[in-house]
Amino acid sequence: MVRLVIFALLVLALAYGFSWLADRPGDLSLIWEGQIYQTKLIVAASAIIALIAAVMVAWWFVRLVWTSPHSVTRFFRARKRDRGYQALSTGLIAAGAGNALLARKMAARSRGLIRADQEPLINLLEAQAALIEGRYDEARSKFEAMANDPETRELGLRGLYLEAKRLGANEAARQYAEKAADNAPYLPWAAQATLEYRSQSGRWNDAIRLLEQQKAAKVVEKTEANRLHAVLLTARADDKLESDPAGARDDAQQALKLSADFVPAALIAAKALFREGGVRKAASILEQAWKAGPHPEIGRTYVRARSGDSTLDRLKRAERLEGMRPNNVESLLIVAQASLDAQEFAKARAKAEAAARIEPREAAFLLLADIEEAETGDQGRVRHWLAQALKAPRDPAWVADGFVSDKWLPVSPVTGRLDAFEWKAPFGQLEGPVEEGSSGSIETALKTLPPLRETRPESVVNDHRIIELERAATIAEAVRPAAKPAKSPEPAASRPAPSAPEPKPFFGGLPDDPGVRDPKVEPEPKTRLRLF
Repeated sequence: MVRLVIFALLVLALAYGFSWLADRPGDLSLIWEGQIYQTKLIVAASAIIALIAAVMVAWWFVRLVWTSPHSVTRFFRARKRDRGYQALSTGLIAAGAGNALLARKMAARSRGLIRADQEPLINLLEAQAALIEGRYDEARSKFEAMANDPETRELGLRGLYLEAKRLGANEAARQYAEKAADNAPYLPWAAQATLEYRSQSGRWNDAIRLLEQQKAAKVVEKTEANRLHAVLLTARADDKLESDPAGARDDAQQALKLSADFVPAALIAAKALFREGGVRKAASILEQAWKAGPHPEIGRTYVRARSGDSTLDRLKRAERLEGMRPNNVESLLIVAQASLDAQEFAKARAKAEAAARIEPREAAFLLLADIEEAETGDQGRVRHWLAQALKAPRDPAWVADGFVSDKWLPVSPVTGRLDAFEWKAPFGQLEGPVEEGSSGSIETALKTLPPLRETRPESVVNDHRIIELERAATIAEAVRPAAKPAKSPEPAASRPAPSAPEPKPFFGGLPDDPGVRDPKVEPEPKTRLRLF
């Protein structure tokens, strides 16, 4: 477009010049070697312009003839290069489609048409063809050659990293990933792999530094970077909790600034403050976390914040949590447990039943079993609640890649993935309509609850011992042989001759288990307690 405008302007300038000369007629005289040459001004100007054009055409022709050998050579070279790139393109497509034969053929043709030092993609095509054909040693050698070339270093390192992962050589894969991340932190695969390797080995400072480089290079989004940064800070704070509570507190509080609802960070910050004597500030952190989302670990830590508190004080703290989040399952369970510890069984039972009505799950029924054990000691009712707990959905836990952990971990022990643990029901339990009886399971359980038996004044432990002693006595009497009935004396003539005593085996007498008795031959002995 610019050239077209310039050409139009040039034509307009020439037309304007000729029109200017035509409006001003005149003669042009030239005296040369005693001869006088005279012509019109417009004719002289036209002749000069024609002479300049002729000179330019002549110069172009001479230059074309002079440079024709080089032009011909360049033409054939470009044609050969185009054929090579066409073969290279076809080979890469074939390698991507898994056609090893065509990929190998196109790689050989590309190498014959293009030099490998001019086009490094030939090495990539040959490496891909070798991988498809199963020649992994040749592929690794190609990737190593690319890793030594500054232009293809990142491509070669990625190929070596994938090969090391395929062979299970995790240490070699880690080295390739770290080398690529050091040279180019903007590579997502290298940065992510290096971040996971450093996290698995507990190198939290190096991992945080790499994450900051990724964030500066805008490899990861800001929200995801803040979340991972909070996870790494929490992991470092967990390592410092025993030896450096102040450092653990600072890291955990910084993690809470990046992710305000991160439960592990709140717990570690509170524990660190407890060690330093900052109970009030720790309680404030736990309260904020509880308001954001009730969690049983936060509730237990908050209730037991002061070791010298009585059970009634702990109950008051639990009720304070319930006031922050009323009609919540976790709040009700925390109050029920604190009431059980304080021996307020009526309140504990009411809160546990209310929690089971909202969400019938394992923890509520287990707590009802504990309340029944502590209040009545009726083993029938305790077993009833335990049976309900077996049928109820499981409680949420820290789950990552199918692995259930008692506590939060920064890295999955299965895959090594960072920030893999989630607080959810284990084994993929889905929320939705439950089976018949589940929505009203607590009502059904209360209706089918066995009646309370009269309990002995002895303790539950003594009752268990008495039951076991009675059971042992019953078994002993059942095993004891029955006495034979007395028979009338028989005349000596009718008595059979005494036979030789039956020999006993050398390894002992009769077995301890008498076996099953025939009720017609031996009547069942009378016992104090029947088993069945």
